[in-house]
Amino acid sequence: MCGIVGYVGQQQALGAVMEGLRRLEYRGYDSAGVAILDGDIAVVRKAGKLANLETTLDGRELAGTTGIGHTRWATHGAPTDRNAHPHVDCTGAIAVVHNGTIENFVELRDGVEARGHRLTSDTDTEAVAHLLEEAYDGDLPAAVRSVCRLLEGSFVLVVLHREHPDLVVGARRNLPLVVGLGDGEQFLASDVTAFISHTREARALDQDQVVELRRDGVRVTDLDGNDVPGESFHVDWDTAAAEKAGYDSFMLKEIDEQPEAVSETIGGRLGADGRLHLDELSISDEDIRGFDQVFVVGCGSAYHSGLVGKYAIERWTRIPTQVEMASEFRYRDPVVHRNTLVIAISQSGETADTLEAVRHARQQRAWVMTVSNTIGSSIARESDAAFFTRGGPEIAVASTKAVMTQLAAMYLVGLHLAQVRGTRDADEVHAHYHDLATIPDLLREVLTRMDPVRKLARDISDSERVLFIGRHVGYPMALEGALKLKELAYVSAEGFPAGEIKHGPIALVEPGTPVVVIAPRHALTPKLVTNIQEVRARGARTIVIATDGDESVTPHADHLIRIPDTKSLLAPLLTLVPMQVLAAEFAIARGLDVDQPRNLAKSVTVE
Repeated sequence: MCGIVGYVGQQQALGAVMEGLRRLEYRGYDSAGVAILDGDIAVVRKAGKLANLETTLDGRELAGTTGIGHTRWATHGAPTDRNAHPHVDCTGAIAVVHNGTIENFVELRDGVEARGHRLTSDTDTEAVAHLLEEAYDGDLPAAVRSVCRLLEGSFVLVVLHREHPDLVVGARRNLPLVVGLGDGEQFLASDVTAFISHTREARALDQDQVVELRRDGVRVTDLDGNDVPGESFHVDWDTAAAEKAGYDSFMLKEIDEQPEAVSETIGGRLGADGRLHLDELSISDEDIRGFDQVFVVGCGSAYHSGLVGKYAIERWTRIPTQVEMASEFRYRDPVVHRNTLVIAISQSGETADTLEAVRHARQQRAWVMTVSNTIGSSIARESDAAFFTRGGPEIAVASTKAVMTQLAAMYLVGLHLAQVRGTRDADEVHAHYHDLATIPDLLREVLTRMDPVRKLARDISDSERVLFIGRHVGYPMALEGALKLKELAYVSAEGFPAGEIKHGPIALVEPGTPVVVIAPRHALTPKLVTNIQEVRARGARTIVIATDGDESVTPHADHLIRIPDTKSLLAPLLTLVPMQVLAAEFAIARGLDVDQPRNLAKSVTVE
């Protein structure tokens, strides 16, 4: 989950590294540090957000055109100065930054200490610096390859050595590491966002590969030292997309970007033959017609988008579909086989639990499709099919346009499966696609109606408990609304199926408890009205998200939030927005940072 940057080139490395860390701080903000090579290695690191490191660096001259940097999400060891990266060996000749978890670090740490090395941190990373010290005989890439063979777990390592002033070495296993290919300068980073202002040409490293960065180019090898061919890709968005553009926070900006993001997700999916097409598909129509079950796996908001996808897939294809937390999927030994499709949803394409679920499915010979925002990600590369949401960069930790575009993608995946299997004819597929194509304009309309939601959020911001209820596709959105509020405002927020409220959760309702009801027009609306009456009778303050023109809920709403009418199956795309705005403004009213909620990171790359 940590953010890593490496640079070799002609400009001052400190500026390039710090710029990259600013763009990667969403990956972790417990501490940060840099190592700059100029004859010797100068290491500066500081606990807390990146601003603390910037203050420490202010006025210091760290010359040098080779450097590495790190922003940390703590796993082993508290977020303190001494646990911040980079870590160095006994001689100070080697500096290492690390993302991931080294599962056998206790054994490795005990070994290097027994051999006389002195370790000064509580991290699993520091042992790697001392192992490199032992393995180094003048060939730094060879030392890195040797040490990687000793490590168990998931990791990215980026290394400097003072004897190699124009060399940065990186290695990866299971976690993302991307090379930025420049003119007379090269970059390494956890995410292309870190170097997008310098180059838009990139290459993603594959499993157990080691990269050597020098000014004039890069070399990639496997752990045996064999050269590995690879292809670069072009990043089709620029640095402006990753800036706040006048907004107070990235999250507020990204909420407003959702109409355009959905347009990008659904646009161009109809081919000249009038059929829907995915981005990359190595599954034949014959195999798709043979699927007899679908599993959808994801974490957090991705899981919620999968729950909505289940409704679409089962309605349009009649294939039994299950949705599972990716972190639980492989441990319960699910029954999957050659006629199973597993759909893995991950914004980054690097989510550790989801990646392991994908690998388990592949081991069972199931087909795997990924829904991701990241071309070249590990999950996309290890899947048989890929659907890229094209949502652009999302910097705020709490997902907004990522989950929005995942929802749109899942509708399209359901339509594609229906098209191939013949459970919906061409006219029906086109009709559903065109319904989906109206959503961006409807989202723009929703966004114009948010001022009353902002005021409401401020009015209820002293509440310590908020409940969310919904039926059918409203239930996953209740889960999502509660998650957003928990993430951002640190209050007790829970989502429930509205029909279950009387089976226990209604005990949480006290006079004044805000209850958000996701109630777009649906055949189940009369039943939902009953549920609203049940909580209101216990003193709940009802906040009802309802469709324009539906007056059945009006008498029972203390606060009414209207959304435009659309097909009931697509309503989650519209109900998402007011819940996102409510959560963000609720947190802002409490003086909290909506871009960097405590204890969280954008991409969860450790189990």
